[in-house]
Amino acid sequence: MASTSIDEKRRGFRLADIGPAILLTATSVGAGDILTGSLAGAEAGLAVLWAVPAGIVLKWTLTEGIARWQMATGTTLLEGWVTRLGAWIQWIFFPYLLLFTLVTSGMLASACGVAGAALIPLGDLQFSRTAWAAIHSLTSLVLVLFGGYELLKRVLAVCVGAMFATVVLTAILLAPDWTAVATGFIPSMQAAGSVWAIGLIGAIGGTMALISYGYWIREEGRTGAEGLRACRTDLLLSYAVIGVFGMAVVIIGSRVQVKGQGTALALLLADQLGLHLGAPGRWLFLIGFWAAVFSAMLGVWQSLPYLFSDFLALRKGASATNVERSRPYRLYLTAMATIPLLLVRWPVEQLQLAFGLTGATLLPLLALTLLIMNNRETWVGREFRATLGLNIVLISALAFFTYAGGREIVKLLR
Repeated sequence: MASTSIDEKRRGFRLADIGPAILLTATSVGAGDILTGSLAGAEAGLAVLWAVPAGIVLKWTLTEGIARWQMATGTTLLEGWVTRLGAWIQWIFFPYLLLFTLVTSGMLASACGVAGAALIPLGDLQFSRTAWAAIHSLTSLVLVLFGGYELLKRVLAVCVGAMFATVVLTAILLAPDWTAVATGFIPSMQAAGSVWAIGLIGAIGGTMALISYGYWIREEGRTGAEGLRACRTDLLLSYAVIGVFGMAVVIIGSRVQVKGQGTALALLLADQLGLHLGAPGRWLFLIGFWAAVFSAMLGVWQSLPYLFSDFLALRKGASATNVERSRPYRLYLTAMATIPLLLVRWPVEQLQLAFGLTGATLLPLLALTLLIMNNRETWVGREFRATLGLNIVLISALAFFTYAGGREIVKLLR
């Protein structure tokens, strides 16, 4: 009898492992990976391929650090920022959250517009993209407000899996120069690709999704050392999928002429798959592309208003409760589903690059604060204090972004 109980507990633990991994993957794998990755490959070729595994290692380390803090203290990273680091982090985070929301919402609406225009054109491509962007954004608003997300996230997680398979298959069928692919893993900051390398590191694997991960593992009830081990497992699973996916889209971009194509990008990628698998393969890609970007939109529409509402509550000295029904949540969700639609008419390339660079801006801040918080033994205890290896990755990230950011500023001033 005791043996059966242990087995049941182990089976339940494995199922709990999968939940946050699916959420993190579904929210992170979407427009940022597909469009930014393919455009980076088109603009800079395989020379920026190294940025994908570099971004994945960094994102895994950052998310593990967030989980480490939460398992040690029982508080989310946002709670730790507000209660332990003082006012300076709040003055940085709040305006950043507003900027990130504007850029990311505009990018996701644009990407959903691209996907919708590819599936069901509504006139010329530009008008179709704008119309479908508004339809998707407002539909997501209604679904999140009225609780349809729980069912949709399971369905769309399956669609993201299909998208992963089709994108990787496309990359293989395009028969890239595998010697050039191997060379692409050697880090370089060539002038033509440096800004795209930074953008890739920011876009691949999500940005704010890292902070939202803390809320998902809290729903699973994870605590202590056992909870941290579970987090490492599902982070390994999630980022392995995201990493392979990201490298595949860079390879596709380097082989398909997508530079300057903008709204027609999804159609071009689908046509490449159709050459090898016929019409069914083309439609499979288009449906999978739509599912990936729409699932990302749903995840962001649900999580960013949560962060906003929780931040306001923490500023008042309490954690947000019954968030989805709160007035700040609903107002913020409505604003992010409508105001950023003004950005949809921007060129796709500009929106994707802005999204990647905005996301990359958050990463050094996360690295700096985790270095401070997870190395204070009085805060996290000896068991959860960050290891030397984790600290090296975070310090390297700070050094890279300081160098790369300074380089881009100098180029702008010339």
